[in-house]
Amino acid sequence: MALYAIGDLHLSLGTNKPMDIFGGAWSGYMEKMNTGLSVLTADDTLILLGDHTWALDLAHAKEDFAYINAIPGRKILLKGNHDYWWSTASKFYAFCKENDFHDLYILNNNCYFYNDIAICGTRGWFFEEEKHTEHDAKILNRELIRLETSLKAAGDRQKLCFLHYPPRYHGYACPEIISLLQKYQVSDCFYGHLHADSHRLAVQGECDGFRYHMVSADYLHFQPYKVAD
Repeated sequence: MALYAIGDLHLSLGTNKPMDIFGGAWSGYMEKMNTGLSVLTADDTLILLGDHTWALDLAHAKEDFAYINAIPGRKILLKGNHDYWWSTASKFYAFCKENDFHDLYILNNNCYFYNDIAICGTRGWFFEEEKHTEHDAKILNRELIRLETSLKAAGDRQKLCFLHYPPRYHGYACPEIISLLQKYQVSDCFYGHLHADSHRLAVQGECDGFRYHMVSADYLHFQPYKVAD
């Protein structure tokens, strides 16, 4: 039994947007991902940190979620910036029931548990002072509410936070999110979103009083990151 994390699968089995067109690490990415995800067993839990599929709605995402459903074990999904299919948890669970998809769970205004570990998180948001708009401020505020709701639900368990957007990278920080992670004594923060040349911006290891982990699929060479045994 183990807890794993990986972000940004960017599946396109039901749409025509394969990531191979970007070359580099993405060349032949489905074969790499099939190999990487083969380590999962029925007793494992996999956190998927957003950007699951390019599909614009659940109907066109069916093949991609069939692929995710076939990954052994429990799968916990949070929202990424390209998850245009995302609407409500109730619609997603109805979609899963209709298609006989099992062990798929949404991380949104809640938390899950793995032994004594609390799995918390939300999408997060980029909020740069020199560029922000009123719309950005509203989105960030909603994300902060969702994140704090998730962290509160964890109680006194060890808290791991999973975000799509990095709350910090070289040259940028989101102090509002970082402050919440500090307030609730999060031990580790996992994030994705950064690809290709942006990998050099990733913050890894101890910073802000907790540990950062970058887990975008291409950064991990499509091998899920083992978080805990």
